[in-house]
This record gives sequence, C-alpha cells and structure tokens, in this order.
Amino acid sequence: MQRFTGKTVVVTGGNKGIGLAIAARFLKEGANVVIASIEAAVHEQAAHLKEAGAPVHTVVCDVSKLEDVKRLYAEAEEVFGGVDISIQNAGVITIAKVEDMTEKEWDLILDVNTKGVFLCCQEALRYMRKSGRGGRIINTASGQARQGFIYTPHYAASKFGVVGITQSLAKEVATDNITVNAICPGIIKTEMWDYNDKVWGSMLGDYKPGELMAEWVENIPMKRAGTGDDVAGLVAFLASEDATYITGQTINVDGGLIMS
Repeated sequence: MQRFTGKTVVVTGGNKGIGLAIAARFLKEGANVVIASIEAAVHEQAAHLKEAGAPVHTVVCDVSKLEDVKRLYAEAEEVFGGVDISIQNAGVITIAKVEDMTEKEWDLILDVNTKGVFLCCQEALRYMRKSGRGGRIINTASGQARQGFIYTPHYAASKFGVVGITQSLAKEVATDNITVNAICPGIIKTEMWDYNDKVWGSMLGDYKPGELMAEWVENIPMKRAGTGDDVAGLVAFLASEDATYITGQTINVDGGLIMS
C-alpha cells in the first residue's frame, strides 16, 4: 500500500528500535520521513536508506530543548514542504530504588518523555494548522501509562503525563482536522528492553540475562515479545484515513498483557 504518498512524517527517536521500525513503515508506504535523534550517529544510521533513494532527512535533536525542536520542524518544512504526521517516540528510562533516585534522574526522564512530547506536539501543530491540511499526532506512551512498576516512579509519571497531553490536545484541535492519539507498547524487542531485563533482573533477583524477560513474556497471552513492526502497524493505522474519527485515545500494543 502507498497510503502516505506526498505526506511528510517526523519521527523522533527514529534511529533505532520502535522509532526506526515506524520510519521504515512510512517509507514503505510512500511517505517522506524526517528521522530525529539526540545521537549524532543518526546520519550514519540512516545512510543505507538514503543510498537506496528513500526520501529521508535526518536531524540531530534534543527534544527537551525548544530551540532544537523548532529547528527540527523548520527543516521538515524546508526539505519536504510541511508536516502532516508527527510521531513523538523519543524516550529514556532509568531504574532505581526510590531512596537512591536522584533529582537529576527525575528531571531527565520528565524532560525527555513528557516535556519533549509536549514541545514536539506544540511545534507540529503550528505547521499543521498553518498548512490547513490537518494532520496526525501520535505519542508513544507505555504500559507504565496504565500502571506503574517498581523502581520506576519517574518513568511511570512521565508516561501518564503523555496520556494527559494527548487527551487535552485532542480536544483542543478536534475541529482542525487533526487527530491526537497515544500508543502503549508493552514488552518489545529493543535495546531499552535489554537494559530493563538486565537492571530489573539484578534488582529483583539473581536473574541471568534474558531470564527475567522470558519470565515476563510467559505472562503475555500471545506468549511472545513484540517487535518494532508490531508497533509500526498500529501507528500507520492511526495515521491513515481509516482512523479519521479516532482521537484522544490511548491504545495498548502488548499482545494482551494489559487489557484496559
């Protein structure tokens, strides 16, 4: 399918894991894609896409900094003529006992995961309203936007915040032909989940690498961890014309792990 021919998509945290799978899905369906990451290596990481002739532009961007975010969307307009779909996917996590958690850790997680989502939504909406074409805003929350988990109160707070931002903005822009939705990935095969398995495994018991992850996967009704492609399929649907009457929603993509 080529559902997004002529559309421009911005994906933050788009250089690896879920973000890269989302970027690849939109490219497959004909979109122009701007891949943003705080890592300077984003240019090299996307080089194979450019070499294959894909309409890709890469930007180094710290989503917690307003000047970076403004530059990101300005470049999207300059290179591809506007912004039609914006995927706020950049996110970070640390794991620590509450008495050991530092103010710096708390601020980092909230700055990237919540403030970063707001700043990107704010800027994307400016361009969507200016174009008059409408648009799609899709924010990456987490299973921890449904229920918090041990040793990550800051991460849970940041992701609950994403849901709140999503619902509020959906109501504000509902008559502008702009939808705003969020997704809650569960256990997905990514570098972040490798980190989670390692650190939670050492804190919750004498787990070897991979053992805690395997134990958790057993609790998933589908009995498997998800992939970036699983998440990308949902994102593409929410960005498509088939989802024009869906807004303000937060949708789990977790194999049935959390049913709410």
